[in-house]
This record gives sequence, C-alpha cells and structure tokens, in this order.
Amino acid sequence: MQRWRGYDGVPGGWGRSVVTIGVFDGVHKGHQAIIGHTVKRATELGVRSVVVTFDPHPAEVVRPGSHPAVLTEPGRKAELIEALGVDVLCVVPFTPDFSRLPAEAFAHDVLVDHLHAALVVVGENFRFGHRAAGDVPLLEQLGRRFGFGVQAPPLVVDEGTIFSSTYIRASVDAGDVAAAAAVLGRPHRLEGVVVRGDQRGRELGYPTANLLCHRYAAVPADGVYAARLVRHGGRAGGGAGTVLPAAVSIGTNPTFSGRERRVEAYALDFDGDLYGERVALDFVAYLRETRRYDGIEPLLAQIAEDVEQTRRLVV
Repeated sequence: MQRWRGYDGVPGGWGRSVVTIGVFDGVHKGHQAIIGHTVKRATELGVRSVVVTFDPHPAEVVRPGSHPAVLTEPGRKAELIEALGVDVLCVVPFTPDFSRLPAEAFAHDVLVDHLHAALVVVGENFRFGHRAAGDVPLLEQLGRRFGFGVQAPPLVVDEGTIFSSTYIRASVDAGDVAAAAAVLGRPHRLEGVVVRGDQRGRELGYPTANLLCHRYAAVPADGVYAARLVRHGGRAGGGAGTVLPAAVSIGTNPTFSGRERRVEAYALDFDGDLYGERVALDFVAYLRETRRYDGIEPLLAQIAEDVEQTRRLVV
C-alpha cells in the first residue's frame, strides 16, 4: 500500500481511482464495509482504491479542546486499512485553512483535480466541506457535474445498534470492552511505552508494566481486565511480535492511596525487562472494579484470583 501525506503528493500520470473519505478511527466493522466496497469496486473497474483520511482529528481543529478519545493511533490505523487490500492511504493535514474549504471546492480540488475519482464511496451520513455543509445528495449533484459516481452503502446496524466510533468510545469509557470488540471486530487496543512506576508490584511478587499512553488514547474505565500484551520490540528490536496474557489494572491504586491514574499490566509467565519498550494491550474481558483493601494479604489473594481468571480467559 502506498502512503501519501496530503493529496499534493499524487504522482504524475495518476489515473482514475475509487475513493472513500473519512476519519475511520477504529477501522470498525462499519468502516470495514465501506472500505471493502471501495476495494471491490476499484477491482471491478480496473483502477486503484484510495482511502482519504485526516490528521489531526477534524474536531480538534474546528472546536479546539474537543478532540475525541482515539481508538487507533495513526500507525495502527494504517496497518488495519492496508490489511483490507487498499492501494493508497492519503492522509490529509486537517488545517484551519482546509476546514474552510467549501464543499464544491473540496469535490473539485481533491476528488477531481488530484485523485481523478471515477467513483466516490461514503457512508450515508457523510458530511464534507466548510461547516460540514455538504452531504450525500450534494456530493451526488457535484458528481454529475464533475464526472464521478457516488455510492453510499447503508450504515452497519446490529439489533438496533449503529456501528460507529462514538458507540465504541462510549463502550470503552464504560469498561465494556466486550461490546467494543463486537463492533471493532477485534479487541480494543491501547498502546504505550513502558515506564518506571513505584516498583510496588515487583515487591508484591507481581511486577507490572506501567504504560505511558498518548494524551488522547481511549483508556478503558477504572477496573481490572484480562488482556493480551503485544510486544513491538521498540526499544532494541527484541521480543517483537511476542504475545503474552496479562492482567491489567487501571486506576489510582486506592489500597496505597494513589492519586495518579495509571495503566499497569502484569504479564503472566514473563521474566524480563520491558522498560522503554512500546507495547500494546488488547483488552479481552472486564474482570472487576477497583477496590481498596485493608491489608496486603487480601490484596494478594485478589491479585492471584485475577491472574487465574486471566489465564482461563486469554488463550
């Protein structure tokens, strides 16, 4: 898959293409349906498929301070899109100037002049242009004027639930990682760099990896979870691709009067050093809420139970 930073990077001699446009945060089942349709139609037409997305999130530019929690970091999003068979991922810098581009100018400049769209595939709730003034009927009207077709597959719905990034964020925020996974088509993933903590877990016999996550990362609600820890090998290349079952605690550690909210993962059957590594946590199940214990012994008994539950759930 080719990756372009901005549509100005379109190479000379670029032919027609089938284009889809969106933020695609999460690359969930609804996104997968739209992107899959784009790839299918491009294959049928004998042209290339292009996914246009944006960085940073448009909400942060249009309404500063409103950046939603991020379900997939840029690198992960690109990997997921590439796995769907896309030919080109075009990441457009979403600047204040770009946000003021009228809908007609967006269609002409981006879709026609640069990407030479033969067909544009979008969700039925797609909006575009300054103040989101453009919708699917306007895009169809512009397509007739500029010479491209428009297809808007219906939103993916299951038992009344519309598959959307907003729904997934709400599920993650509530700790319902099972509901999030059902819409994502895979476990919700949280990525970060392992940093040093208080070393208290090591003293208790359960050394934990403390994750420093992106400021906008979609961190699940406080609680204890069963997860898989995926090593990227970012520190020195070692361990890349290794997957370990992990019991994950999110919260302030009330037993020790903690104040800082942390993500701490105890990797089962692992004896090594993860400091400085970039790792990912794939959340499998919510186990319980965080609690304050009146002593070390009841805390250790509960941790042992959490570990055994994790072992049973994560295979």
